Amino acid sequence: MTDKTYIENKSALITVSGSVQGVGYRYFIARVARELNIKGYAENLFNGNVEIMAEGRREFIEELIKRAKIGNGYSRVKDVKVEWLDYKNKYDNFEIR
Repeated sequence: MTDKTYIENKSALITVSGSVQGVGYRYFIARVARELNIKGYAENLFNGNVEIMAEGRREFIEELIKRAKIGNGYSRVKDVKVEWLDYKNKYDNFEIR
């Protein structure tokens, strides 16, 4: 695909709700993000959601979002909200917080 907006670097703030804490979900997301060369973090929120900050190629972030919606074998994803942001290049790796 030659569409410039599709291959550009972007950032996305992704909020995942459901049964996603205490089931290895952040570790699953970190593994997928590292496979896709995405930088950022996955963090448990006090309300039971998981927040994912992802930076990298838009097409790879879109793949991360697809897998985030499926989850690992132990999680039950109810909803995934995505806020697209400008790329800031703030992260050196993908970490679990």
